[in-house]
Amino acid sequence: MTEAASDVAVRGARRWLTPLLWGGLLLGACLGMQHLEGLFRLVETDSRSVIYARADFLTLLGRHLLVVGVAALAAVVIGVGAAVAVTRRAGRDFLPLVAQLASIGQTFPPVAVLALAVPVLGFGTLPIIVALLLYGLLPIVRNTLAGLQGIDPGVREAARGMGMTSGQLLRQVELPLAAPVILAGIRTSVTINIATAAIGATVGASNLGDPIISGIVNGNTAYVLQGALLIGLLALTVDSVFARLQPAASTG
Repeated sequence: MTEAASDVAVRGARRWLTPLLWGGLLLGACLGMQHLEGLFRLVETDSRSVIYARADFLTLLGRHLLVVGVAALAAVVIGVGAAVAVTRRAGRDFLPLVAQLASIGQTFPPVAVLALAVPVLGFGTLPIIVALLLYGLLPIVRNTLAGLQGIDPGVREAARGMGMTSGQLLRQVELPLAAPVILAGIRTSVTINIATAAIGATVGASNLGDPIISGIVNGNTAYVLQGALLIGLLALTVDSVFARLQPAASTG
């Protein structure tokens, strides 16, 4: 390996130090929360239990990631797909409608969506996935539209002049050029939903919101702090990963 290539590799590795740091703190907090009992005892001096023990923190983290991940995947497929469809010639008449529908999804508080979804879908994971999906659509739709509409028309004309079909133009030119803006929308959507997913604990969707809800119900501030700490570390970890992916999308 040449010296230049070695320097590039070192710089690339350093770019991932921040996500690894936050991820390490998150895993450390999940695995070693019981060792902080003395610290939380300062907050809840009169409580018999100050460390949430109804479920393993690592298990709650996995469930939290699953809910947010499924909702994010669905929001990306629906949001990017809808934005692409209304920027094609046949779907331009529906552009205002799609933008308005995505905005409506975020005007409804997730708690209200849960209240409406539970009678239909029952208690558990599905209602919170639906709530997160609706709440996370707007940034993805808005940024996808902005990314696609911001492409220089001359670039499209040049691609068509090279004989590209509409499908090739979308896959090889438009989406790669719009990728950084689209990724920024996904980043915003996912980061917001990491915090919002905590309310799923109120409808039986066990996740990192469990300690927070339990702490509120039982008047135990230590439980609330533990849930908030882990959700905060998770949000920082995921956000820092997206921060490292965006430059790659710009150059890729």
